[in-house]
Amino acid sequence: MNDISVDNDAAFSLATPGDYFSLLKPRVMSLVIFTAFVGLVVAPSGADPFLGAISILAIAVGAGASGALNMWWDADIDAVMARTCERPIPAGRIPRAEAAAFGGFLSVLAIVLLGLAANYLAAGLLAFTIFFYVVIYSMFLKRSTPQNIVIGGAAGALPPVVGWAAATGSAPLEAWLLFLIIFLWTPPHFWALALYKQDDYTRAGVPMMPVVKGERSTRRQIFGYSVLLAAAGLAPFVIGMAGWIYLAVAAVLGATFVWRGFCVLCESGGAFREAKKLFGFSIIYLFSLFAALLVETAVGHYG
Repeated sequence: MNDISVDNDAAFSLATPGDYFSLLKPRVMSLVIFTAFVGLVVAPSGADPFLGAISILAIAVGAGASGALNMWWDADIDAVMARTCERPIPAGRIPRAEAAAFGGFLSVLAIVLLGLAANYLAAGLLAFTIFFYVVIYSMFLKRSTPQNIVIGGAAGALPPVVGWAAATGSAPLEAWLLFLIIFLWTPPHFWALALYKQDDYTRAGVPMMPVVKGERSTRRQIFGYSVLLAAAGLAPFVIGMAGWIYLAVAAVLGATFVWRGFCVLCESGGAFREAKKLFGFSIIYLFSLFAALLVETAVGHYG
């Protein structure tokens, strides 16, 4: 850990319910919930709707627990980054120890609830996801290597596998293909953000790719991952997991992602307009691609 410290463990909590909700990283949680839901729905299972809803709730709670524990650990670097300095812990509204206890309680609750509502495989995968995000990524990778996002992206890519396991009690190739799509999506998504927020990461001592390897290398890697992502996005059609509706959506989205990645590669100057465009589009890309799988399932192509 760096020498910037935030120690408000003994402070009186001034938190509102909104602060605790912010501690759960609701925007990240929404992506976790959606991709896990897609994994659960497209799995050929016919899962009980009530138990399926409880499973998604448990996954959402687990995602929130990961966010709270991440904010507990990263409070020192959050305090010096403009993007994060108003989070509840660095802003002094929630003591660190309280956030840690909150995140720990939610972690146990989520794992137990998923085990009871679904199965032990799903619960074990959720437990591993929380562990990987908090311990492997937050405590080690984030502060030690410019590959932090690449390796750490495994945690964010696991929710559809957890959802699939909750529905079927198994994690076949199709579930891991959804994992691969999110895994390959993560580097260009976050490195685009890191390009125009690199001053924040420099102040905090976080070795993000633009800080360590420079902008040019980061732009090349963003483009390379964009090409790999576009190819992986077509794979559900290739293996018969999805039909022509999905193929059309994946082809258009993939081509657009590659074009946006190429624009980032060719961009020069300090405005980072193309990086900002890619970051915004990357969110649309992932939600739209997974939504296309839901449409395929609804019209009977798969599931």
